[in-house]
Amino acid sequence: MWVDSSDYERALERAWEHTREWLRALPGRPVRPSNTADDVTAVFGGPLPASGLDPAAVIDFLAEHAEPGLMAMQSGRFFGWVIGGTVPAGMAADWMVSAWDQNTGLRFATPATAGIEEAAGQWLLELLGLPEGSDVGFATGASMANFTALAAARWRQLSNAGWDVNIGGLQGAPKLRVLVGAERHESLDMALRFLGLGTPEVVRADHQGRIDPADLRNALEADPGRGPTIVCLQAGNLHSGAFDSFPETISAAKNHGAWVHVDGAFGLWAAAVPGLRQLVEGVESADSWGTDAHKTLNVPYDAGIVVVRDVEALRSAIGMHAEYLMQDDHGPGDPMEKVPELSRRARGVPVWAALRSLGGDGVRQLVAGRAECAAELARRLAEVPGVEVLNDVVFTQLSLAFGSDERTRAVTDYIMADGRVWMSGSRWQGRDILRVSVTNWSTDSSDLDIAVQAIRDALEATA
Repeated sequence: MWVDSSDYERALERAWEHTREWLRALPGRPVRPSNTADDVTAVFGGPLPASGLDPAAVIDFLAEHAEPGLMAMQSGRFFGWVIGGTVPAGMAADWMVSAWDQNTGLRFATPATAGIEEAAGQWLLELLGLPEGSDVGFATGASMANFTALAAARWRQLSNAGWDVNIGGLQGAPKLRVLVGAERHESLDMALRFLGLGTPEVVRADHQGRIDPADLRNALEADPGRGPTIVCLQAGNLHSGAFDSFPETISAAKNHGAWVHVDGAFGLWAAAVPGLRQLVEGVESADSWGTDAHKTLNVPYDAGIVVVRDVEALRSAIGMHAEYLMQDDHGPGDPMEKVPELSRRARGVPVWAALRSLGGDGVRQLVAGRAECAAELARRLAEVPGVEVLNDVVFTQLSLAFGSDERTRAVTDYIMADGRVWMSGSRWQGRDILRVSVTNWSTDSSDLDIAVQAIRDALEATA
């Protein structure tokens, strides 16, 4: 039986009203949630009711009882982890994606969303200065973007060594050598584990977390006949925001026939800004790149992006064929050949919407503005007695300490309990730190005022 659109309207109207209330409250509400996960489960759980509930009433219940457990991650005062907010066009497009309900795996079946994703991919290559003709896939996040790129690397490097991993698997295959920096993101290790490649070889990093080019060259030269090799580099260190030296490291890797992958979860976006481009000089010479639009571009989840120069390697490693799937034999390839999913939402559409609403100039202003806010916050905090800014603030990350580890932990606990801002604790270079990520598109000087005052209050309270 056909369902009339009015069956959706009351639920959607209630969802819109609650969403509007949430967005209006963001500027003044505490960032931290007031309820725990256990509190929320107690309200939402229990035995499944035998009878259903009106959809609009479900939405009202959801909004009322979830709100105390929500973190205001969309607030300009959220500085914990590298998480952006949501630009308006991205959010609205994401709603449209849900309404359209397109399973974006095949160009033939979903030409609208597949074509929009292809357009977004071309814009991304242009913005980031990556090789024309590369495949662009939209994964769930940076972790799966890295996984996808490394699957392509595994296929190509083993193929070059005379082994078809799709047929023979890894048992009996030549051993793949993977080199990573000492301060790589742990999601790389996870991806390598998923791919059956085990623990990577670790190359020394400097005091800002950049891989040491000389140590990388030494590692590559130590046993040049050891086997096919993958080198993983980083655009944007988790704690310092530092970038590996791509001209030196990529040259060294290529001299030894290695595939080079760049984890640029948040930092790859520096390539879009002329004033920041020197941070990623030479990055376009790599073979694959992973990034995440929900971070620096401020697009709703899911928004991972994988870019692979070697189209054959990506599609051979990730794609599949079945008689019932009407696949497109033309150049762009099907979306299902570029990420490890058959069934998925059209997650590239909000990326397109964000890019189209901002334009190239808007993207450059967005990225540059986050770096400028981080630099301003670092300058202001450096003037506060008792605050140590431990890193060179080159992009959007700050690592702070307050004397002893004990004092730093106390300040961190105060900040998180206070709720005016959210910053996360971590450990870096042998010290406990308070880590600050300036990622949200709406963060401005007034938010920085609140952040500085919260840290001043924390220092006073923990003296």
